[in-house]
Amino acid sequence: MIMSVAQAKSQARTNAASGDARIKSLIVLIDALTALVVEENAELAKGLPASRLKQVDEKNQLAEIFERTVAECAAGTTSLNVGDRILREQLMERILKLRAAMDENLVRLRAAIEASNRRIEAVMQAIREQIATVSPYGASGRVAARAVSSGTCRSA
Repeated sequence: MIMSVAQAKSQARTNAASGDARIKSLIVLIDALTALVVEENAELAKGLPASRLKQVDEKNQLAEIFERTVAECAAGTTSLNVGDRILREQLMERILKLRAAMDENLVRLRAAIEASNRRIEAVMQAIREQIATVSPYGASGRVAARAVSSGTCRSA
């Protein structure tokens, strides 16, 4: 089947329009993901443990969709050709904002994990100390000599 020039131009416009629609939906996805990451970063900055963050599930779902889209583009199964220069600049701007937010998120999550590890170690140390003070056994495994308190009784 031979396509006329008019049909070819029409097909190119349709492809560009569908490409622009994909780009716009990707921008919306990136904006939503960025907003969640920024919100999570603010909560991590307040010192909340990473395990208590409410954004984790939604962030993971959006990140999975984003990763799948990027993988499809890399594999060549999806094309994100952007003919509109302004739209291309908006996409690049959003990607850079997401990258900055994710870089900050990585730093904050590592700090939260380290803080959690310090809290766990402090609790474990307190438990070890408590066990050591009430245990009838010494470090050698033998019954430890107990300190005996001798007092005087002054009753007359």
